[in-house]
Amino acid sequence: MNANCLLRRPVGCLKTALRQTRHQRLLTRTMATAAEPLVSTPPSTPAPSIKPSMFGPKHKPTFAVYPALPSIRETHKNPMPALDEKQRAKLDPTGARTRLFDPERPDAAKVGDVLMVTTKSGEPFSGVCMSIRRRGVDTAILLRSQLMKVGVEMWHKIYSPTVVGIDIVWRRPKRARRARLTYMRKPKHDMGNVDHLVFAWKKERYGMRSRGKGQIGTRFEKK
Repeated sequence: MNANCLLRRPVGCLKTALRQTRHQRLLTRTMATAAEPLVSTPPSTPAPSIKPSMFGPKHKPTFAVYPALPSIRETHKNPMPALDEKQRAKLDPTGARTRLFDPERPDAAKVGDVLMVTTKSGEPFSGVCMSIRRRGVDTAILLRSQLMKVGVEMWHKIYSPTVVGIDIVWRRPKRARRARLTYMRKPKHDMGNVDHLVFAWKKERYGMRSRGKGQIGTRFEKK
């Protein structure tokens, strides 16, 4: 009866019959009727530890082992601080240049101030201080001004023998928040020509006196 029904159905019904037989085959269980005897294995003995020295040469050469040489940093100290102090004492005997740019002094020159540098040859150069490069005796300042409506920047080394005087013409009311005021090169922040500040400083200090009575500005040279 069942076989006749399966034959009458389409061929696709064979999948259902095969699936049922496969499922019945998986459900078969086996049961062991006898226990296997346990084979007792003796514990394995640990291998003897071999020292690394046994792999080395048996006859080592005998030679003297000398201690390490002392570090050159301990035997020879850094000579640059002593050399810097010696050169400062020679180039700045009064200490005025060092005090003028000492960051710990409240009255020292800072970035943003207008400075006037007097040299042995040429006219004094005035400009706003854009940067102070602190390098010991190579400490230099960058001044910016305008000549014939053209921006001009000049570096001046404060310990140079050709620099005979540096004056603070105008102080910035508020301390700058940056160490290098490179943004002043833009037209929006450029101070332009500072001759009017220099003229007001000379008028306030000397009262437009005769030019032949004395040199205007501070001198670093010893009298």
